[in-house]
Amino acid sequence: MATRRREKMEIEKKRWGFRGKQELNAASASTVRGYVNQIIARINKDNSSSVIRLGHGDPSHFPSFKTTLAAEDAIVDALRSAKHNCYAPSAGVLPARRAIADYLNRDLPCKLSPDDVYLTSGCTQAIEVAINVLSRPGANILLPRPGFPYYESRSAYNHLEVRHYDLLPEKGWEVDLDAVETIADENTVALVIINPGNPCGNVFSYEQLHKRQQESLGFWLFLMKLKTIWHLEALVMCQCEYWGQPCLFSPWGLYQRDGSFQDGAWGGLSQAIPIAFLKNSGVIDSIAKFLNISSDPATFIQAAIPQILENTKEDFFSKIISTLRECADICYNRIEEIPSLTCPKKPEGSMFVMVKLNLSMLEDINDDMDFCLKLAEEESVIVLPGIAVGLKNWLRITFAIEPSLLQEGLGRIKGFCQRHAKKQ
Repeated sequence: MATRRREKMEIEKKRWGFRGKQELNAASASTVRGYVNQIIARINKDNSSSVIRLGHGDPSHFPSFKTTLAAEDAIVDALRSAKHNCYAPSAGVLPARRAIADYLNRDLPCKLSPDDVYLTSGCTQAIEVAINVLSRPGANILLPRPGFPYYESRSAYNHLEVRHYDLLPEKGWEVDLDAVETIADENTVALVIINPGNPCGNVFSYEQLHKRQQESLGFWLFLMKLKTIWHLEALVMCQCEYWGQPCLFSPWGLYQRDGSFQDGAWGGLSQAIPIAFLKNSGVIDSIAKFLNISSDPATFIQAAIPQILENTKEDFFSKIISTLRECADICYNRIEEIPSLTCPKKPEGSMFVMVKLNLSMLEDINDDMDFCLKLAEEESVIVLPGIAVGLKNWLRITFAIEPSLLQEGLGRIKGFCQRHAKKQ
């Protein structure tokens, strides 16, 4: 009976004709979550030590990075008002877009209008929108190595050829412009620069970016800021001279204009392409149309934005930035104590740092993935192998956690490296 039932199921399966999608398999093959889940699975359940997660960038879990009460109150007020239980316009609700435009107008040498703003559900969807709009048969996109894997996943899913250019650790993770000129051609639709750097922790200043713009043969610059305090992004179009020509910006809400640990409260998604070209080529129209078939940020969250922006005090940002600076110092200084690890540049922004693994100094460690698996098993510490972000035999360490936990986690890593050090 069971055999007959299985045979019938096989017949029905063939009749249905479902085959799965190769694009989906390729896109999901090498994600940060995938690597982290593999490493977590190796944790020794008999180990009484608490698990310290230095592999995944999610600071909101920790008390030191708790969001502002102004945001909580605004969301509760919007929800209880019962005025925002409906669908939102595809570009976002007007009061939210107006509030974002006004917020950015405080610092920009231009005036934004609400029509220049498009809301998305976090930077993940902003990347999805950009990649979908830019994709076409035969096109390619230039991505940094190391970089943020979601760009590759979306590009693979959309049949957009990925070409990598290197970030140079010996030069503070500067862009290898010679490589860019070599791999770019007439089918290149975008050059992606992540600022502040995920995973490197570097920050490109306005002067550096302007220089890159001038030196990179006029290629498009997509400056993606990863993460927002309230997990909400906005694509913003404006006519201004900040970059010497019209730009696209996106609020980020944590770092200052150059992304460093300074006072200030916004970042940017900038696209140094003339607005007339964007409109005439259909890019802006394509963004609007794609948002028509895409998901929207929750309406009540959008409705809370004006109150959040108005009531969040500068000391909230100052406190978060001060904590990040403290954690960056701890991370860099503790890594300096470990001979088998090398950090080429102290983090200046973001919440990650890349650390080189000196395998010649370690025993029984084959590569970065092996290091991370054994570290999890022996010390219950999770770090991300560099292969996950495109740089084999490096590690990406997240420092945006409680300072005391960071100290303990790095202490465990030091002990692990001492136990596996080659005998002299």
